[in-house]
Amino acid sequence: MSSILTIFRDFFVHVCKSSNILLLLWCGLIAYVATFYLKKYPTKVYLVDFSCYKPDLACICSKEMFVQTCTGHFQNESIDFSRRILDRSGFGQKTCMPKSFFKIPQSICIAEARKETESVIFGAIDELLLKTKVQAKNIRIIITNCSIFNPTPSLSSMVVNHHKLRHNILSYNLSGMGCSAGLLAIDLAKQLLQVHPNSYALVVSTENITIGCYFGNDRSMLVSNCLFRMGGAAILLSNLSTDSSRSKYHLRHTIRTHKGSQDHSYNAIFQKDDETQKNIIGVALSKDLMNTAGDALKANISILGRYVLPLLEQLKFLSTSLVKKYFNTRMKLYTPNFKLAFEHFCIHTGGKAVQDEMQKILELSDWHLEPSRMTLYRSGNTSSSSVWYVLAYCEAKGRIKKGDRIWQIAFGSGFKCNSVVLCALRNIDQSRRITTHG
Repeated sequence: MSSILTIFRDFFVHVCKSSNILLLLWCGLIAYVATFYLKKYPTKVYLVDFSCYKPDLACICSKEMFVQTCTGHFQNESIDFSRRILDRSGFGQKTCMPKSFFKIPQSICIAEARKETESVIFGAIDELLLKTKVQAKNIRIIITNCSIFNPTPSLSSMVVNHHKLRHNILSYNLSGMGCSAGLLAIDLAKQLLQVHPNSYALVVSTENITIGCYFGNDRSMLVSNCLFRMGGAAILLSNLSTDSSRSKYHLRHTIRTHKGSQDHSYNAIFQKDDETQKNIIGVALSKDLMNTAGDALKANISILGRYVLPLLEQLKFLSTSLVKKYFNTRMKLYTPNFKLAFEHFCIHTGGKAVQDEMQKILELSDWHLEPSRMTLYRSGNTSSSSVWYVLAYCEAKGRIKKGDRIWQIAFGSGFKCNSVVLCALRNIDQSRRITTHG
């Protein structure tokens, strides 16, 4: 009898061990399939809506008014230089400067810088929340970016405090990353939304003109002093499947390129002390800036092309690259036709020279460049938020149709070139307002 019990016991133990092994194998298989699926089919991220800030009419600054206000701060040669820069800038007569710029004497201090930033980001966020009908307490991720102005507490904390966001919000503040930081912030939000399900992410992009004013006579610093203008944008992203029906865009791709390992790229845009005047800081632009931007652009689109270009265009580019590398170094590389991949191009309004170079490299028509050129004319260079003003122009003109693909591209210090690819989920109603007055 005992031997029979022993046999049953041994059999039962064997079955249990086998079951554990099978269970472990099944769990491993399920984990592998789930991991493969998540990598191959990442969580979809939707751009619900966005809003661009439009300053008060009192902030409008014509080119003549800008030069007149600068009189008394600069030498006559610097004023003449600034006038020539503005004449070639592509600006209109209604770009905007902060109210501190018009004060006599001008007030360049933290308090005035805060006033400017608060009016811009609060105005843009308030309009965005009103349009989307999303309550502030439902936002789980907040990302702000501003290159020059970085107070304590941070700008992201400023938003949390003003809009009373949740206490466990994921808060990020990006600084010193230049005009491409807005698209970089979109990429960061996208990555965070991959691991935080059922969440809203709020991205706020701006630049502070008050604290960035330069009152020296170094021409390399005077250029940036002339080109930057007041502005900002707020963007709401979501990974909720229920938002697919009401969102404007699907966020397809984000491509980041950083050329900072090269000294000439790293020094292309550099904040430093004025060597001729004490206690004055400015942002210097190198004479090699356009070549640096061109190199960063080529590196960025070589990666982007793999995801968006038709196979034939990729083969043409690859074949000429191989020929140039191994057989004929003088051969010109084939420039892919990105007009086959995108209907709209939202190019950073860094200046007329930047736009001309982009049009030349990408072989774009005047129609494709019109949104960027008109945004530069109306708003100037609003830094990291400029690509959203360009997209707002496309919407206002009724250009965006369901299924259209949009390429946003921006350059920034470091040196960086970042791209974002959007796909319109519906026809955008051109009668809807995108901008908000402060």
